[in-house]
Amino acid sequence: MAEQIGFVGLGIMGKPMARNLMAAGYALTVYDIVGEPVEELATEGAAAASSPRGAADGNAKTITMLPDSADSERAILGPDGVLEGAAPGSVIIDMSSIAPSMSQKIGAACSDKGVEFLDAPVSGGEPGAIAGTLAIMVGGKQSVFDACAPLLQVVGGNVVLTGDVGAGNITKLANQIIVAANIEALSEALVLAQKAGVDPERVFNAIRGGLAGSAVMEAKGPMMLNRNFQAGFRIRLHQKDLRNVLQTAGELSVPLPVTALVQQMLGSLVNDGEQESDHAAILHFVEKLAGVEVQRGG
Repeated sequence: MAEQIGFVGLGIMGKPMARNLMAAGYALTVYDIVGEPVEELATEGAAAASSPRGAADGNAKTITMLPDSADSERAILGPDGVLEGAAPGSVIIDMSSIAPSMSQKIGAACSDKGVEFLDAPVSGGEPGAIAGTLAIMVGGKQSVFDACAPLLQVVGGNVVLTGDVGAGNITKLANQIIVAANIEALSEALVLAQKAGVDPERVFNAIRGGLAGSAVMEAKGPMMLNRNFQAGFRIRLHQKDLRNVLQTAGELSVPLPVTALVQQMLGSLVNDGEQESDHAAILHFVEKLAGVEVQRGG
């Protein structure tokens, strides 16, 4: 008999993750505040719940995949939340990218009820969610991680326990610093080439195999050159992640000057109406400063 698990949060990342679990043979009880994706997955064989509590009720494991700290807190700890439906000995896996302090608060509340908790944020965007190749950074007990690893390996290509509860989201914040800084640096490099009259595509191809090459460059460079800013990971979400980075850094007295600068760039882009664009659109901020638009052919 298929293992039944709960799944709360069927957005741009959650829905393809849920589909991959169903394709791997898991039976899902799903919930989202928006009814359409719940109905969609119900037609594909999932059971529909009317609340986060209902998604968790009777299941040994429940996954949440939500936008921000307040959403996770409300869905897990709030009235009719996952924790109300979770039985002692069951596991809640929050795969949302949230503030580490919130993960620790949720983990403590779960512990008080005898429920295990993992914070397990992901990286890889919508393409990784669809392909099942997400990087998953996990915080929690080794024994709980081991019990949940087969489930996580269905949606992730690289699943690593990084420490206790909260460590998963610390690792995700570190990831988001590097991704944001790489996209911003690539934007500056291509704008410089454009302004100098050198074909940005040739510059990209010349440097991609050297030390400057990166997974970020390979993913975002072609999008910039193709002027394709359809969201794989939205600017508003990266802005949220960097806000959590700076909040956490403030709590730890860690100065992060480059991260703070890129956060301001993302805020400017949100003000310009680009909150739903892919974070590759950081390029637009740099182009606006320089008064040029990156194009193939220089």
